[in-house]
Amino acid sequence: MNQKPTPRTVLITGATDGLGKAAALLLAKRGYRVFAAGRSAGKRAQLDALAREKGIPLEALAMDVCDDASVCNAISTVRDRAGEIDVLINNAGMAYIGTVEDMAMADYRQQFETNFFGTIRVTQAVVPRMRERRSGHILMMSSVSGLVTPPAQGAYSASKHAIEGLSNALRLEMYPFGVKVILIEPGYIVTNIQNIAEELLQPYREKVESGPYAKIYSSTFAGSQAGRAKSGTTAEDCAQIMLQAIEARNPKARYGVTPLATLVKWCKRLLPDSQVDAMIRRRYGITRDT
Repeated sequence: MNQKPTPRTVLITGATDGLGKAAALLLAKRGYRVFAAGRSAGKRAQLDALAREKGIPLEALAMDVCDDASVCNAISTVRDRAGEIDVLINNAGMAYIGTVEDMAMADYRQQFETNFFGTIRVTQAVVPRMRERRSGHILMMSSVSGLVTPPAQGAYSASKHAIEGLSNALRLEMYPFGVKVILIEPGYIVTNIQNIAEELLQPYREKVESGPYAKIYSSTFAGSQAGRAKSGTTAEDCAQIMLQAIEARNPKARYGVTPLATLVKWCKRLLPDSQVDAMIRRRYGITRDT
């Protein structure tokens, strides 16, 4: 008698909200055993309740990617309950808004601690067993901001540029061992990350409203609002791309998610920086002071 194949185990960081939550739900519905990691106990409880309601193999898990012990404990829990991790989706992240001059060093450090060092921390904990087994997928959540940098998003964009570079190296290093490393590059998708970014901006409110970069901030907010209004891509659309990357026989190195991501990729390849800068200035209404 044929035995039912064991479902593949997926660990997703930052999975109690936004893109990570959408991926967790889709993959669980697909039959993967999903561990959805996040910091918020309330959101974890809501996700567990939703999983029970839908009858899908999804379990929320406490994890702070900025804490070594938290990461080790979470991964040990996954292995105790489900065995080896077959797919790691490094999705945890947050975004600061602020000009290069305005942002405090502590906020730069927090931006990188979450988006970049957190990704390294989880990856280093998972990779050795994947390498030994010569099997696995690692999805790295980048962004269109990892390709170009909008004004007042230098810290966030720098962290995503760093993810691009890290992933390019890891993809080559894992090739001999059969572990696939894949970049996911969304454009503008409405999630809670925008609301959190606005909360993180509060200490800079005076500079935002009356500082030398007030016009830059105003243009940035207007551009974001326009992007939010025009965005036709959902978190669920992004989850479908992640599923496609996981199940492809020969996955691509990177997957653009929105039309904007595809446009930016081609612009970077075909146009000089001066033209790309001009396009961004027009989009955000940035003009030279006179």
